[in-house]
Amino acid sequence: MTEQHTTGAPAEPAPPAPETPAPAAAAPETPAPAEAGAPGAPAALRWTAAVVVFAAVGAACAYGIVRSERTDVPGLSTRSDGRWDYPALVKPTPPPGAAVPFAADNEDGIHYAGLTQLLLPAPRGATPDAKLKVEKDSVVAVDTFLEEYEPTAREKIKQAFTDEGLRQIVGRGWTTPDGTRTRVYLLRFHSSGFVNAFTGCGRDMNLSGVNRIDADSEWSRAKLAQSAPDSNERQLFEEVPPVGDEQIKAGCIQSGDVQAVILQSRKDAVAAVPFHQTVILQNQLLG
Repeated sequence: MTEQHTTGAPAEPAPPAPETPAPAAAAPETPAPAEAGAPGAPAALRWTAAVVVFAAVGAACAYGIVRSERTDVPGLSTRSDGRWDYPALVKPTPPPGAAVPFAADNEDGIHYAGLTQLLLPAPRGATPDAKLKVEKDSVVAVDTFLEEYEPTAREKIKQAFTDEGLRQIVGRGWTTPDGTRTRVYLLRFHSSGFVNAFTGCGRDMNLSGVNRIDADSEWSRAKLAQSAPDSNERQLFEEVPPVGDEQIKAGCIQSGDVQAVILQSRKDAVAAVPFHQTVILQNQLLG
């Protein structure tokens, strides 16, 4: 095995390679450009990298990680950086004959797979969010989704859904042992043009109880370490002072006909690593 060398540091013997998991069931190849470890891989999807960690230590490359111990990854010496233990993600499978998103014959990025297939599963050890009212097949009613926003903003967003061709919302929520509450919503529209017109996820989103949000500064720095092209547009935001008892962070992903809205809240502050990890994994599922 070739030894890993880190610029500016003496060479050390490479740690033993983690056991290779058994290959996942074969699935159609996705020709769309994506992050390393994204749905173009023949096996299960993987988190491309703990981008915050690598940005902090100045590493120049990324490793596919979901369950690996940090001691198994070259350049990382401590056992935990706070990432969550997500199950291996299965690439969504479109119906027979349907094109995958962003293929040459599906440039608008229409997702033909069932919307629940595109929804990120909860990490191990998390408990379902009892506050999130979910109907059969993870469907979320419009009024339930709008509870995330200030009452004064809800009617405008609801009318926009009618005007902008909203087809369906699905969602999943969970709480982890550290007290972080996560809600992931996927909104399917009739086309990518309607997704582009949606204003409910961005710098001006009027979230309930939030005074002001701004760009996630740690994410902005971490993005500099990523060079792989991406068909999706991602924006990450965080509540800025003055903050109440809880801080909230929001991830917005535009992927063809689907808009993802990812919200995490936690007493005092939301940890950066699991928030970024959650957004990256959901982005990979949307492909």
